[in-house]
Amino acid sequence: MAEITRESGGRGKSAARAGSFELKSRRLSLLGLVLHSADMAELAADWAERAGQGGFEHEPVVIDLSTLERPAAASEGQAALALDGPAPVDLRAIVDLLRASQLQPVAVAGATPQELALAHELGLADAADEPVAAIAPAEVREVVREVVREITVEKIVEKPAAPAPTMVVDKPLRSGQRVYAKGGDLVVLALVNHGAEVIADGSVHVYAPLRGKAIAGARGDSAARIYAHSLEAELLSIAGIYRTAENPLPADVAGKPAQVLLDGEKLLMQPLTF
Repeated sequence: MAEITRESGGRGKSAARAGSFELKSRRLSLLGLVLHSADMAELAADWAERAGQGGFEHEPVVIDLSTLERPAAASEGQAALALDGPAPVDLRAIVDLLRASQLQPVAVAGATPQELALAHELGLADAADEPVAAIAPAEVREVVREVVREITVEKIVEKPAAPAPTMVVDKPLRSGQRVYAKGGDLVVLALVNHGAEVIADGSVHVYAPLRGKAIAGARGDSAARIYAHSLEAELLSIAGIYRTAENPLPADVAGKPAQVLLDGEKLLMQPLTF
């Protein structure tokens, strides 16, 4: 039985509980909208064609502005001219566009101080990326020791890191379940129901009907692919390029064995024969 302590207010408090809440770190899998143009007319038209007006289930999304060209700063005493320069970012319109498609913007990355101030007004956090250290090639160093008349040369060669293992799931996935294979491929041997999500940094293999959401190349691997024994997915994504159920699957792959790969900036679906 838990011990009971008494406070000045006369109310009992269990010693087994630290308090009414705890703050803990959480690692979430988020969608990222990487903008290549700030022209809202172009963005809205492209969004309607490629992502439709639905198919999402209020997934959190980060708005990435890091690749956008910004207007050049005006020199002292001279006003900036916006005749031929890039369009300013209409962050409020972008948030409205995403929310209309059942997406939930939660943060912004690559924003200027002015854009970040507006993002805070809209309830968005700052998702500035931490600097990523460049991976240096394996260093070969020569240590020369002179011993009388002999020279000893030692070579130190670093071994490459072992690849991440493939994750295998052999049970059906129900609506609301999510499986993420970090750093490698994901193999599913059972049914992926509507509302379930299968996510991998590498490729996704489903040797059963795929009816939920499949996301391959979650960290930007454009060579990743999606394989399904029966392609019936409500959402397909490779390296950030999406296709929702708003755009029906081609007849030669719908409900049939197929693979999905990235061809430039579009998803290519091909039937598979066994």
